[in-house]
Amino acid sequence: MTEQTNGSETRKLKKTRFVRINVFFFLIFLLFIALIVRLGFVQIVQGEEFSKEASKTEAAYATLPAPRGKMVDRYNRVVVDNQSVPAITYTVDKATKTEDKINTAKRLAEFISFESEFLKKELKERDIRDYWLVTNAEKAKKLLSKKEIELEPAQTYKLQVERVPETEITKIKENLEQQELAYIYKRFSSGYQYEPQIVKSTSLTEEEVATVAEHLEELPGIDVITDWDRTYPYGEYLKSIFGGLTTPEQGILQSREDYYVARGYARNDRVGKSYLEYQYEDYLNPRKAKIEYISDNTGKIVSKKVVDEGQRGHDLKLSFDMELQIAVEKIVEEELVLASGSHKLMDRAFVVMMDPSQGDVLAMVGKQLDPKNRSNVLDFAYGAFSTQYEAGSTVKGATVLSGYQDGMPHGQTFYDAPIYLKGTPEKKSFSAYPLGLMTDLTALQESSNVYMFFVAMKIADITYVKNGPFNASLEDFQKLRNYFAQFGLGVQTGIDLPQESSGLQNPPDEAGKLLDISIGQFDTYTPLQLAQYVSVIANGGSRIQPRIVTSIHEPSEDSELGPIAVNKEAEILNRVNNTASDIERVRQGFKLVVTSGTAQGRFSHDVAGKTGTSETAYYGVNRKYWGVETNNLNFVGYYPSTNPEIAFSVVVPWASNDSDPINKRIANRVVEAYVDLQKKYATNQD
Repeated sequence: MTEQTNGSETRKLKKTRFVRINVFFFLIFLLFIALIVRLGFVQIVQGEEFSKEASKTEAAYATLPAPRGKMVDRYNRVVVDNQSVPAITYTVDKATKTEDKINTAKRLAEFISFESEFLKKELKERDIRDYWLVTNAEKAKKLLSKKEIELEPAQTYKLQVERVPETEITKIKENLEQQELAYIYKRFSSGYQYEPQIVKSTSLTEEEVATVAEHLEELPGIDVITDWDRTYPYGEYLKSIFGGLTTPEQGILQSREDYYVARGYARNDRVGKSYLEYQYEDYLNPRKAKIEYISDNTGKIVSKKVVDEGQRGHDLKLSFDMELQIAVEKIVEEELVLASGSHKLMDRAFVVMMDPSQGDVLAMVGKQLDPKNRSNVLDFAYGAFSTQYEAGSTVKGATVLSGYQDGMPHGQTFYDAPIYLKGTPEKKSFSAYPLGLMTDLTALQESSNVYMFFVAMKIADITYVKNGPFNASLEDFQKLRNYFAQFGLGVQTGIDLPQESSGLQNPPDEAGKLLDISIGQFDTYTPLQLAQYVSVIANGGSRIQPRIVTSIHEPSEDSELGPIAVNKEAEILNRVNNTASDIERVRQGFKLVVTSGTAQGRFSHDVAGKTGTSETAYYGVNRKYWGVETNNLNFVGYYPSTNPEIAFSVVVPWASNDSDPINKRIANRVVEAYVDLQKKYATNQD
């Protein structure tokens, strides 16, 4: 019985196992069927889609340098041009890793080199710390504690940067090869993906270019391109006014970063950093060449092509006459050097020449003696609109015209003799004796200070009482200054250059300083302001905005200027509140100055103008002489005296005495230079 029971149980067990095995195999069969169906669906239905995904590429764009716009003078002579120069660039793509940069940098360093002085200037300590961290990854980890490792990456990196051992920094600083590698790595890491970074263009030798070009296959991301650099056909003449550019290493100006980025600049783009290059950046800036990079789904670049050749920036036509500029520079330099031996503090001189009717600046000259070697003359043209000086009697034309505006009649007389005010030293004219009865014309002719004092008192409605108080108010100061501002004295001229000074209006420490303003002994003005002021008298009463750029032109492929993009018409800023007869009256006085007054016998041509000598305390570069009494020797004028073609100012600060006629010599010589050039131009046209 037991045997039968056991046999029955054994058969049941076998049957159960057989069923389980069949179920198991059936499930496996179903899984295989599902897998086959899925594979079939993927291959047949989605095969094409996955094939496309596998071969998918992505396009990215980068830009390459294009030349900036040129500059030409008023006679279309090129004064700022471009020349092509080779440059070595590095481009990062999506697949580039830090070790790739390091390896490429090491290989590139075998073919190019940098001067140690250049590296000292361009390689900052932070760059060295960054380089050490990427080349010493394991050591860098040990700079952090276990807790610090868990911080955000930005926090941990900041800690690592701070903790780079000083000994390691010193090692790199003392090793030129390591410095070169650190600098190359810095350039490699300076931009975004697909944004070519210039690694070297300055001082790049032909041998370096050729060697790098031969090994491009070994240098992933490296390329040799054509870059552009500025050239100056007239050398150093006016170069400071043309302005400078940043280097690729400097890139866009940090102070205007948002401005440039919003306009599509790359961070390593060169931009104008001073004067005309800065002022007209929007026009001079080129449309850069555009390159399309095609990368696969791993981020590796598979091809590239130029999709836009780019275009040179707009050209600027300037108001300068370069031949006149050169002639005037030589005159000022000769006269300054000649006089410097007699005047130990005289170290600079300025001339500004303008077309009084259009505002065109024909020449802008500033010269300064090198403080370390006074026989060496430096360019200081920008000082003509950025530095200011006491103008002396040159402003007396503005004083007389202000008096007319305030109701003073033509022919008004005042007696020139010393005047005495309570608590104020004697105030008189510069002559050794009283000039006697003066009219408005003779006051200009003989440069009467006392006459101008009475005009100022009339404007302030103050009656002179000998030894009596002088109660000029702040409103009186402002009233006279407002009159002067109509002529451009004490306000910016509006010239199309940055960093223009408006002169300096000193705070009045005593009421009598009002009288000093009337003779140019208190407030200070720039040489450009004086040229604008005398232009108002020369053109009949209009304050014209000085201009350097007269028109902006589309880029052209040939040597001729392209079509005008922007025509900068002459702009009248204001008309002075004087009648035509008022202006003519002062012009008569200015003519008398030259024919029979303080500039008698000094001019060989039909000039009208006003001399100006101001006593002033020295405040130049040599601080140990600050406060020493000196004299500014100035002149403002125009030629010819009727229908003037040019107006000009001459400013020579800090002469030891007032007897040197350097201001008149310079004035006469620059007019002669202008006249000679006009004859030459007329002959050439014939």
